[in-house]
Amino acid sequence: MVLTPDTPNEAFLREVDENLRRDQARDFAKRYGTWLIATVILFLAGVGAYLYWQDRQQKKAAEQSEELVSIYNDIGGGRKKNAERRLKPLEDSGNDMVRTLALLTEAAIALDNNDKPGAIQKYQAITADKSLPGPYRDLALLRSTSLQFDSLKPEEVISRLEPLAKPGEPWFGTAAEMTAMAYVKQGRKDSAAKLFAAIAADEAAPQSLRTRSAQIAGTLGVDATASLAEPAQQE
Repeated sequence: MVLTPDTPNEAFLREVDENLRRDQARDFAKRYGTWLIATVILFLAGVGAYLYWQDRQQKKAAEQSEELVSIYNDIGGGRKKNAERRLKPLEDSGNDMVRTLALLTEAAIALDNNDKPGAIQKYQAITADKSLPGPYRDLALLRSTSLQFDSLKPEEVISRLEPLAKPGEPWFGTAAEMTAMAYVKQGRKDSAAKLFAAIAADEAAPQSLRTRSAQIAGTLGVDATASLAEPAQQE
């Protein structure tokens, strides 16, 4: 098929269409170009600021971690007062782990100074702070409950530790032992014996705790010694 050349009218219309598109692009650039450029600049500035902030946070966390190690050296060298003073700024750290360790260390120092009420208060503050890592809040709960055990009603101990005193939980052994002792206080010896037997069977628990639990379970009428036997070696 032979293509016929464009007529003068068709060529003119195409040229007008191209000019119109070019004018529209130019008008768009004039009208919105400045805003687009400003938006891109703001976006890049925001990304740069975030990356800079992230880098600063990482460097600050590293510096604070080194400070913690140095503080622990002070404690090991018997310089507790100096350690307490240096821990204070770390309580407000933007790094949750640094802040948690600082608070736990302060509580331990208070306890070492025979300031039991102060230690309990610090542990309770850690437990109540929802922004801190869960396992450390649970640890603080265990420590405060242990320090208050003799003054708490058995049902209070059981209620506090109920989420932790379940097989498979990270703090099962310690939480279950206190819960079982609370059962004994209540006269619920069967419940206590079963829980002590469960601790004895928990291979993740410290061996000393498992042995002690098996012995107590035995005094309560449950033989848990079989749980302590070493697993047979497979050939």
